[in-house]
Amino acid sequence: MSDGPLLNDVTRAFAEAHRNEDVRDLALKTKRTADLDLPAALDQIAGWQIARNKLPQWAACADIVYPAHISMEQCSSQFTAQYKAGIARRLLRSLPQSAGQTANDATMTDLTGGFGVDFSYLARGFGHATYVERQSHLCELAAHNMAALGLTQAQVVCGDGVEYLRAMEPAQLIYIDPARRDEHGARTYAIEDCTPDVLALRDLLLAKARYVMIKLSPMLDWRKAVDDFAGTVAEVHIVSTGNECKELLLVLDGKAAGATSDVAAADTRAPHVYCVNDDQRLDYDAAAYTRGLRIGDAPLPHELRYLYEPNASIMKAGCFDVVEARFGAVQIGPSSHLFVSDEPVDGFPGRGFAIETIGGMGKKELKRLLSGLDRANIAVRNFPLTAPQLRKKLKLADGGDAYLFGTTMQGGDHVLIRTAKISR
Repeated sequence: MSDGPLLNDVTRAFAEAHRNEDVRDLALKTKRTADLDLPAALDQIAGWQIARNKLPQWAACADIVYPAHISMEQCSSQFTAQYKAGIARRLLRSLPQSAGQTANDATMTDLTGGFGVDFSYLARGFGHATYVERQSHLCELAAHNMAALGLTQAQVVCGDGVEYLRAMEPAQLIYIDPARRDEHGARTYAIEDCTPDVLALRDLLLAKARYVMIKLSPMLDWRKAVDDFAGTVAEVHIVSTGNECKELLLVLDGKAAGATSDVAAADTRAPHVYCVNDDQRLDYDAAAYTRGLRIGDAPLPHELRYLYEPNASIMKAGCFDVVEARFGAVQIGPSSHLFVSDEPVDGFPGRGFAIETIGGMGKKELKRLLSGLDRANIAVRNFPLTAPQLRKKLKLADGGDAYLFGTTMQGGDHVLIRTAKISR
């Protein structure tokens, strides 16, 4: 890694002066000079423009140097990075402290450092934190940026994460975010196809740390992932923001893995599941419920006055029986994943709507149900038509204050529910 500055003064000043301007326009109109590294300046401007929304604390730090565009698009957001840091702090508090041991003695290692966003937030809770990354230019950025952020406990190691894992001293936490692209750049989803293969490394990871936090694709089936790790997964975190599922996090517990010699018992150990969508939080012990597969046959309320749509993390978790038990709302039908109630449900993890009318798909019913509407927001759940097909059939423009849900009731009837959104 070089000892000189990553950006010269002219390039940094240019990026600062033009950071609110369009990068493409700047690339076309800027006059080249010997001291101005224009590609680097444009990377800084584009990076800062992404960071001001995605990483506001980083954007507020004047000395941060940003990587090329693709790394900024792929890096964690401040919200998801802070969430991981919160998990780490809670795990540390749960550990018994040896005589004379303090939080300053705790250590963590990030084996797949990347741009270093997750590392920068995780490291703050530890006395010593090690960032490991194979790409030297990312290591240079990390060393610079961790110093700019005041993380004096951070150590940057340029090398292969698996080789470092084999030789490292034990730590309280290992964090790993395996690459989800193959050698040809194609996206992969199966755990064993990611690099490194964390399934193959499971025993070594748990030999080196009490807790291992693994970031996986939100496309994965979390139940299969838990089964693949054979009883070592203590926690599953399904993390969404803006109602878009962003991350699937697994926390492996080395003590739990070694707590029993009964392989069958270990393989059936159920984790604690956390569903997060911004400020909406729900957690439950997976062993206490029927794996989220209840078919939606509980008796419906006498009056269907309110409809609730679960957020993305609840949908991903499939914990519909948990939602029924916690909030008292009932699934409207098998596989519809919409909930109804005769009274408002406080704190429901999702969106709420006031039901105005419910009708079938016959001409007379549709005429009554659609009275006065020329536009509506349309969604379908367990319905024979897609949302675009239903919109075309109803001849409605998109938007407005009305929300229409096409779904299937418990008796198998296809219905259209006209609603108005409830403000939280």
